[in-house]
Amino acid sequence: MMHAPKIVLQLPVTNLDLLEPFVERCLRDGVDLIAIVGEGASKMDDLIDEIVVGDGSDESRFVVTSFHENETVEEVLEFARNWKKDQFGQAVELIRL
Repeated sequence: MMHAPKIVLQLPVTNLDLLEPFVERCLRDGVDLIAIVGEGASKMDDLIDEIVVGDGSDESRFVVTSFHENETVEEVLEFARNWKKDQFGQAVELIRL
């Protein structure tokens, strides 16, 4: 099963070893947005960006990330639903790792 085009990643991540395979799958599935919600979201955003960029040699590896440390899951789901007007109405998936 493919991921939805928009992902809300709810923290905390219980197993950090799951993060890299999750991000790689998001890239394969063409995910456009990973919005991270919860305490430590800024740091998680940086980790995901590092996985996506890698050594910088593959410019096709791209996904938009955003972090939301002081917002509720519901607020971030709404943000994701409304992100990019041309993608309005696309599915949003809530993920916990």
